[in-house]
Amino acid sequence: MAWDPKDPWGGKTDPIDDLLRQAQSQLRQMPFRNIPALIMVVAAVILAWQGLFIVAPDEEGVVKRFGDVVRTVGPGPHFKIPFIESVLQPKVQKLHRIEVGFHTDRQGRQQMLPREALMLTGDENILAIEFIVQYKIKNAGDYLFRVADIEETIGKAAEASMREVIGKSKIDEALTTGKAEIQQGTQALLQGILDQYQAGVQVAAVQLQDVDPPEAVVAAFKDVASAKEDREKLINQAQGYRNDIIPKAKGEAAQLVNQAKGYAQARLNRAEGEANRFLKTLKEYEQAKEIISKRIYIETMEEVLPNVEKVIIEGKAGERVLPYLPLERLQKQPKTAEEKASP
Repeated sequence: MAWDPKDPWGGKTDPIDDLLRQAQSQLRQMPFRNIPALIMVVAAVILAWQGLFIVAPDEEGVVKRFGDVVRTVGPGPHFKIPFIESVLQPKVQKLHRIEVGFHTDRQGRQQMLPREALMLTGDENILAIEFIVQYKIKNAGDYLFRVADIEETIGKAAEASMREVIGKSKIDEALTTGKAEIQQGTQALLQGILDQYQAGVQVAAVQLQDVDPPEAVVAAFKDVASAKEDREKLINQAQGYRNDIIPKAKGEAAQLVNQAKGYAQARLNRAEGEANRFLKTLKEYEQAKEIISKRIYIETMEEVLPNVEKVIIEGKAGERVLPYLPLERLQKQPKTAEEKASP
């Protein structure tokens, strides 16, 4: 059954109350001559009361004897030597918090501490960095007695660790994408320092609260940030246009290439067909030259004569006709379309 700090005796009667009740009943029954025994009973009750202590579930008891740590105890009721041993009970399960670069007052208002917050980056820019350190007690004895003013020590070590990490980082990384790496690097470096001090502390997290340029140059940094945003915007627009126009150009080029290939193949096929037809005609022509020549002549005349003015004279009548060449008609050229349109 788990131990309950509200009921440390597990539902049973408190032994100290039992001792007090027994002492009271004995006092009522004792005669005046038993005062020494009464004193002894009271002394025993006081010793028992001073020797009993209870450690809460989130605490660890560190027992000192004459200023030296003799043992540590876990949650539950325990006894110590009255007036000789003393007990400290730090909360080992609590997540402790230290602020670096700023201070939070009782009303919850935060105020930057320039002496802690202003740090120099690797590219020689100044940043105001506010962060918190969360830690737990790993070894209660070391936490209490190895380092004087442990919280101030952790704060100074955290500030030194952050300054070293920031000094190796560029301002763009600290303001944008490099925050996670800065936190991890600072945590690892801080844990190494505290382990060298044997501070008995386990660093749980380092969290950046605010990373800003100093107030004197905030306007300039905003202008730079706006310029970078505009630059990224233009780059994205250019890349979008590029991604849009290049596929179209490639498609058009492929289309032209395919059309050219198709045209070339068509011309090639037609040329091959015409060559084959010519070769077959030639073969037939060689077999009957006179017939084919006459046929070609007739087909040619059928194409030419319908467009020519002609007079047909039969036989010997044509021999008695005087040939006449109408030169004046040949010299008259037909009017162009512009001459016909002009008055």
